[in-house]
Amino acid sequence: MTSAQHLRLIDGMRTRDFPTERIWSGSGVSGPGYHTVFLHGDAEQGDDEAAWLEHRAQCLAEHDALLTLLTGRWGEPQVISPWSAQQRMIAGEEIAEPWREAVVRCAVLQLWRIEDRWIAMGLCMEEEGPGCELCVLVTDVDPP
Repeated sequence: MTSAQHLRLIDGMRTRDFPTERIWSGSGVSGPGYHTVFLHGDAEQGDDEAAWLEHRAQCLAEHDALLTLLTGRWGEPQVISPWSAQQRMIAGEEIAEPWREAVVRCAVLQLWRIEDRWIAMGLCMEEEGPGCELCVLVTDVDPP
């Protein structure tokens, strides 16, 4: 997808009604109060390290480009680390979706509050290995 297509998808997520039940789409999931999509998903790279490195580089480039566009549109994001929410989950606290999945998978989240909805973008990367996903969520649920 191009950056323009990513922006159109995010704009559509911002204006679309939330479903009353959790439903899966080809690239994400929606539920009561949220839409989540993976813009640059984890691809199976097998044992080809060059393919892993290329996939990760492309994912990082898409993240940086989209972050620049969204910052130009809405201003500097709030940047949060999900660490405290992860620790609260370990202690038994229930974290509401869509935040539960985001705090488990993403090391850092960039947040914008636009009208009555939060827009969050996260980069989900494996510490060891090739995994890299770019996640965007739109929700009316406040962050944990």
